[in-house]
Amino acid sequence: MKIKSLDELIKLREDSIKKVNLRETGEDAGDTIELMVGMATCGIAAGARETLQALMEIIQEKGLTNVKLVQVGCLGFCHSEPTVQVNVPDQEPTLYGNVDKDVAKRIIEEHVMNGKMVDNHILIKSFDKA
Repeated sequence: MKIKSLDELIKLREDSIKKVNLRETGEDAGDTIELMVGMATCGIAAGARETLQALMEIIQEKGLTNVKLVQVGCLGFCHSEPTVQVNVPDQEPTLYGNVDKDVAKRIIEEHVMNGKMVDNHILIKSFDKA
């Protein structure tokens, strides 16, 4: 990619800052939905980088400011990588497995935006509170 003007450079910088903010804090601290992507070596080998990138692009494309995207280590389901855990405030976490670009889009559109779980990719619907 060749930058041809100061305006293009400024736009590139703004886009990069938005991506960093999305990963670190979410843009809106209110009722933030947290998406945790397993990025241990098992996840990366299975395509977690592509899943993370797809989630980031979809979140930005949809203009979702209440979603925080977080890279985490192993979530303990190496056989179902890439994995994504969805944490919605006041609800039990949901863990999805085998999340590729298409499933990532469904998670955003169905679960995050409409509150409907993507049933055929759920590994765990709730976690025991020990």
